[in-house]
Amino acid sequence: MASAGTEHYSIGLRRGNSFKQRHPSGTVSASPSEKPSEVKVWSQAHQQPLGVAEVATRLSSVNLGQPGKEPEEAMDLNSCTKGDHSATDLRPNQVEPEDTEDEDGLEDSCSHDENEEEEGDSECSSLSVVSPSESVALISRNCVDLMTKSVSNHEKVVRPALIYSLFPNVTPTIYFGTRDERVEKLPWEQRRLLRWKMSTVTPNIVKQTIGRSHFKISKRNDDWLGCWGHHMKSPGFRSIREHQKLNHFPGSFQIGRKDRLWRNLSRMQSRFGKKEFSFFPQSFILPQDSKLLRKAWESSSRQKWIVKPPASARGIGIQVIHKWSQLPKRRPLLVQRYLHKPYLISGSKFDLRIYVYVTSYDPLRIYLFSDGLVRFASCKYSPSMKSLSNKFMHLTNYSVNKKNTEYQANADETSCQGHKWALKALWNYLSQKGINSDAIWEKIKDVVVKTIISSEPYVTNLLKLYVRRPYSCHELFGFDIMLDENLKPWVLEVNISPSLHSNSPLDISIKGQMIRDLLNLAGFVLPNTEDIISSSSSPSSSTGSSTSLPSSPRDKCQMTPEHFTAQKMKKAYYLTQKIPDQDFYASVLDVLTPDDVRVLVEMEDEFSRRGQFERIFPSRISSRYLRFFEQPRYFNILTTQWEQKYHGNKLKGVDLLRNWCYKGFHTGIVSDSAPLWSLPTSLMTASKGDGTPNSARSEYSKARKKSGSEGNMLSSEDRSTPKSKKSQAGLSPISRKTLSSRSNENTSKQSKCSTPGLPALKYSGQSSRPSATSASQSVADSHLTAVSP
Repeated sequence: MASAGTEHYSIGLRRGNSFKQRHPSGTVSASPSEKPSEVKVWSQAHQQPLGVAEVATRLSSVNLGQPGKEPEEAMDLNSCTKGDHSATDLRPNQVEPEDTEDEDGLEDSCSHDENEEEEGDSECSSLSVVSPSESVALISRNCVDLMTKSVSNHEKVVRPALIYSLFPNVTPTIYFGTRDERVEKLPWEQRRLLRWKMSTVTPNIVKQTIGRSHFKISKRNDDWLGCWGHHMKSPGFRSIREHQKLNHFPGSFQIGRKDRLWRNLSRMQSRFGKKEFSFFPQSFILPQDSKLLRKAWESSSRQKWIVKPPASARGIGIQVIHKWSQLPKRRPLLVQRYLHKPYLISGSKFDLRIYVYVTSYDPLRIYLFSDGLVRFASCKYSPSMKSLSNKFMHLTNYSVNKKNTEYQANADETSCQGHKWALKALWNYLSQKGINSDAIWEKIKDVVVKTIISSEPYVTNLLKLYVRRPYSCHELFGFDIMLDENLKPWVLEVNISPSLHSNSPLDISIKGQMIRDLLNLAGFVLPNTEDIISSSSSPSSSTGSSTSLPSSPRDKCQMTPEHFTAQKMKKAYYLTQKIPDQDFYASVLDVLTPDDVRVLVEMEDEFSRRGQFERIFPSRISSRYLRFFEQPRYFNILTTQWEQKYHGNKLKGVDLLRNWCYKGFHTGIVSDSAPLWSLPTSLMTASKGDGTPNSARSEYSKARKKSGSEGNMLSSEDRSTPKSKKSQAGLSPISRKTLSSRSNENTSKQSKCSTPGLPALKYSGQSSRPSATSASQSVADSHLTAVSP
């Protein structure tokens, strides 16, 4: 199903009538150090892909080292040992082990359905090695032909190893290609940094994708860049270093466990009403809700109920009942109203597997993959009470229905046959029936955003406690959604380790493309060797209650105290409005700070790498969701307003940010003519009762005068001529509670300093908190104290 949100846009630059167009694979042609007026034209018809030599030349300017001969001792797949967590992945003729979880633990007892299909009767059960000296591409032998038969190696399209940013002075990211592409090798000095940490649950489809980008298996704990593995308890995230990425967020079990999902959505329903949060069947958690369940049971004697263990997957332990005596004695349990009137196709019920990818929680960025799976029950549906014990009729799990002799496989992603379809095939089927599939898709987006938001306060808090950098976490969720007879989507559960096993051309086509696009979206960057050494030498305790995590060793450059103070006060100002309206929020774009530019650059760069993912938050309509956040988030306000203003003219927004990045503004490099946000005039002269301490106003005014920036305010859209800018004069501050000042400091930790014209090899210019003078620091602290709980 086509969606406007998935259309790619070309980036053109007004200056000099030059244009830069996205490469179909996600790369861009411009070198990060080019000025806006010097961007080159990219045309697949007449420009060849970057060669290794050119890549090496470009990379030498960012201190990655010079190309050299690859040492003979470079590790290959056959050199792995049991101690590197990858021995089980490296033995040929071995089935990937089942991902089993201990249901007694909290965070390890979420809905994992990874490897749900990887059992002895799988069509693809033995492993083999592809390119053993260069990659970790381990795939099932019977699937090799399916995944590589499209073109021979010499016919594959050659792609550069890196995706260059849309913006100057921003780090390039590693490119992950499709099976029809061949990714060029980086010089050895850079390629030796491509290390992946294996887990017993790393899917073959992930191994195949990273192998095409020449990753090798890491034997250590400190030199790997990525890992696709188990979820772990929150304190364990302390051990993840700043250059590393794990495919989970701490606290994602808040929606990954069925009982926690219900608790969180029920809480949201109590706050905002059933009109907004009525997409999850009423549920009861036993034994706590036994009395409530009994009351609901007696009020609807003909109601069917579905009983689920709160932390299981693959249909294990699920049964449909209608008598109280049928309730299992084992506790805990989730008892849920059964959706007894599902939408049927050819007499069978089905559910949808929707792939949702979250790259960041603060600011929140959510993506929805354009395709997915439709999984049918293998027996025609009957509402009869006598049929409740038939799992092939009432459950749609593949791991259950594949055991039915009536089960029919489907290898064609465009075909509407068998018991597994592509999601796009379903949309085509419904459209032929005269049903508006776009409307259903919009409803699915709505319930996905609201479900993710319900977990946001927990995850964000744990990120601040245990994760060194926001860069280090990302997560793929598998939403199971069912349509009722009125085509209303219902969220059944959320899986934090959705199955990526691919045992048919249908699975390979959908999951292979999805993982490739996801890894490009993730934005893996090559770290500096010095940062790996420094990071590995810094102590990281997995115990204790300290919330102070080490910052990057390269965080040595600092913006001026005046700009740091102004940045903190701007965040506090926009988080403390009693009754914020659109005009008030829109003024957040009037004067941008270095942190603002950094976050917006990350967002636009990420968007340009989205492939077949569609970003559903922030979006041009996401302002409607801001009220659902337990605590207002400054960067959510900023990104939402940016999308509202520039969604129809991406060119203008990107061009604006390019100019700031060329000056290094996003890294904290501030010139005399750079914008300096200040409180509105009415606020500076208001009485004490307005919520802003007099000391804050006076100290802030002194800081501005000292820097010579009084009245020298630049509009974010006019960077050539300084002019006075008043931000919504007359607006009063507010008293809504916000997070502690630590939450504002956390985002300030992220601007990096770099030499103008050279891309800093850091995550899109994240920076540490500058050491402001005591006077300027007290200004921001006094204002933040006034609005903090």
